[in-house]
Amino acid sequence: MTPFKLTDELLAEIEQLIEEQQDSRLLSILEDVHYADVAEIANEIEEDQATYLIKLLDSDKTSDVLTELDDDVREAILKNLSSKEIAEELEELDTDDAADIVAELPKEIVQQVISEIEDRDHAEAIVDLLRYEENSAGGLMAKELVKVNENWNVLTCVKEMRTQAENVTRVHSIYVVDDQDILKGRLSLKDLLTTSTTAPIKDVYIPKVDSVNVNEKPEEVARIMSKYDLEAIPVVDEIGRLVGRITIDDIVDVIKEEAEKDYQLAAGISQDVEADDSILDLTRARLPWLFLGLIGGVGAAAIMGGFEEMISKHAILFFFTPLIAAMAGNVGVQSSAIIVQGLANDDLKGSISNRLVKEILLATLNGLVLALVLLFFTWFWKGNFPTALAISISLIAVIVVAGIIGTFTPLFLHKRGIDPAIATGPFITTSNDIFGILIYFWIAKLILGI
Repeated sequence: MTPFKLTDELLAEIEQLIEEQQDSRLLSILEDVHYADVAEIANEIEEDQATYLIKLLDSDKTSDVLTELDDDVREAILKNLSSKEIAEELEELDTDDAADIVAELPKEIVQQVISEIEDRDHAEAIVDLLRYEENSAGGLMAKELVKVNENWNVLTCVKEMRTQAENVTRVHSIYVVDDQDILKGRLSLKDLLTTSTTAPIKDVYIPKVDSVNVNEKPEEVARIMSKYDLEAIPVVDEIGRLVGRITIDDIVDVIKEEAEKDYQLAAGISQDVEADDSILDLTRARLPWLFLGLIGGVGAAAIMGGFEEMISKHAILFFFTPLIAAMAGNVGVQSSAIIVQGLANDDLKGSISNRLVKEILLATLNGLVLALVLLFFTWFWKGNFPTALAISISLIAVIVVAGIIGTFTPLFLHKRGIDPAIATGPFITTSNDIFGILIYFWIAKLILGI
């Protein structure tokens, strides 16, 4: 199958067909197009045209299209749909996706949309999911799953599984519960097929099963599923009752969103934005960290002003100021990036003191190598050994301090419950610039005796 590619020609043809309301031609073109590709088309055309497409296609396809649309496009389309039309779309979706869409609707029409859903069990499941915090396992899970009672025999189990599986898109696991719906374990399909039909399930199921609480953070759910290579994980409430499951496709979205968030934090962007957002939104996201950089620059300039007499006598020190600041920033970002990665993957072992000692040793070794190169270069260039020595020793000290700051800061933020990814951005760069400049001129002043 050839991968779909949205060309300018195809986009122009679809727009023209919509304007001319040539429905049969549109249906012919989009008949075999995947819903994710239809969403890509809808994201690129005008909102009224996208709404036209959604109303034209069958709900079993457009419901999935809605989940793939950009948030602003989906919001605009939903505004142009009646409560009944929205309800028809929701009935085709798994409960987690349906609940996400309902949560985006204006409060005044939510009740009306829910009342239009003909499948009352589906409607009740959606309402139940809306009770959970968005940033939790409960807000991420779906109610669709296959579960069997430990007191059933294999034959009863198979019959019930057939009924339940009709409402489940993909059956990753079969969960075993007791009469109170307490999660007891999981059932192997192989064991089910090779066991006598009269055998009780309690003698067949596997009691060990990984699960998460409804209040668990999505990032922790992602970590557990990644660690144990799970395609799905059951979700239990405070007393251990099975209330839903989270599948790998939902976790991929969580990982993607977290990676985008961390990348933007590292780049000095304080909120989730995209390239197509308004200038005002982009300014709000960027300006706080740019302001921090401005403060850092003013601070560095003030520090240099305090050493004005020394700079006037040894102008060469001024020429190496950008190098010192750059090295401090680079080392700090490298150190913090490693720590942030370790925290994210939960593979950061050992105490903070051991981590700091290791970073000091690493920074010292790197600093010595770089300082020797800088020493011989400066000495050969200017022929002044004391000045070259002062610059080189300063470089070692700056690298060591930057490594300590880059290591300690994300660990400190993590302990305080703040996203440590913030440490890899302008925060580390700015702080290391200031400390680096201060250490550089202070050591130079001690060695040169000024």
